[in-house]
Amino acid sequence: MRNLLLLFLILLINTNVHSQCQSRYQNEIFSSTNKLTINYSDVYNDNAHKMDIYTGDGDTATNRPLIIFHHGGSYYQGSKENPGSVDFCTAFAKRGYVAVSANYRLVSLLNIVSFLSSHAEQYEEVLKATSDMKAVIRFFKKEFANGNLYGIDTNAIFVGGISSGGITAVHTAYIDQLSDLPTSPIDVQAIANSLGGLEGDAGNYGFSSSVNGVINFAGGIQQLSWIDSSDEPIFSAQGDNDVIVNYYCGPGLDNPFVLDLCGLGEIHPICDNLGILNEGLTFNNVDHNWVIGNSQLEFNQAVNAASDFLYPILPCNQSTQIEDSNILNKELVKVVDILGREASAKIGAFLFYIYNDGTIEKKYITE
Repeated sequence: MRNLLLLFLILLINTNVHSQCQSRYQNEIFSSTNKLTINYSDVYNDNAHKMDIYTGDGDTATNRPLIIFHHGGSYYQGSKENPGSVDFCTAFAKRGYVAVSANYRLVSLLNIVSFLSSHAEQYEEVLKATSDMKAVIRFFKKEFANGNLYGIDTNAIFVGGISSGGITAVHTAYIDQLSDLPTSPIDVQAIANSLGGLEGDAGNYGFSSSVNGVINFAGGIQQLSWIDSSDEPIFSAQGDNDVIVNYYCGPGLDNPFVLDLCGLGEIHPICDNLGILNEGLTFNNVDHNWVIGNSQLEFNQAVNAASDFLYPILPCNQSTQIEDSNILNKELVKVVDILGREASAKIGAFLFYIYNDGTIEKKYITE
């Protein structure tokens, strides 16, 4: 799963590398952060649609990558103040990102029993959560179009989360069209349509909800068939003893009445086979509880590994050139993917453009 790193190290031999990112976004460069709490929906004005925006204290950059992060809690508990979400967003804000911990609609306490026994209600809640995450994405794209108050780069928007938040992030990125959803035995397409379609009902319409990558801490996907070769890069971390979200595939919460979920152990081999840029960090003999925050060694390891995964695909690194300064003529010879296979440009692909003068340009295709 580190095939990108291997290829990149090979290419670095006897070359000169020029990068614009320097250490920003890879190392913590701010000692403290600021937090701004606002509502992100222009349809719902309630606590379920509030978010905390974390930035480095004194950071004045205007083209920062954005990470939108959802807390865990099985879709019926938790909030943007969960320690894991706060610790994650603080760590990335200190690196120079704009990091967002967002609330989203949860199951009412009165309906928990019904929710845990009804596949239809489970689909509905996940779709509501993806609807809310997409509204956050569109909020920032709308603000970018209206002056970019929050100083983001719309070519570097990532979604992530812990447990159920990770589930939401994966489905936000990987369900591409309504026809992906089943109509039997449950008509999930009809459920989605009742909630405003795949874009949802939480507002900020007129802007794309596309993203550039996924950070998945102990989350999963409901159907592996939703993963295809055009999907976004993904980083996952999970314990191989996890049964809350099964490391392979199994019922959520280890409850036979809950929909099946497939974790890191199934997602990433498929990504490897499809040529999707990915990395999976497996914690051996570890269950689900490492996700609670900085108090857990594994959590800190996952944050650092996620940061290292994102760093090479940030736009500020896409001008990286590996060049032989003794050759002047330059014609494209071929384009290869991270596995060394000849490839053509497609959204979400990480490609290497090889020229006859020895120059190799690394590009991540965003549009």
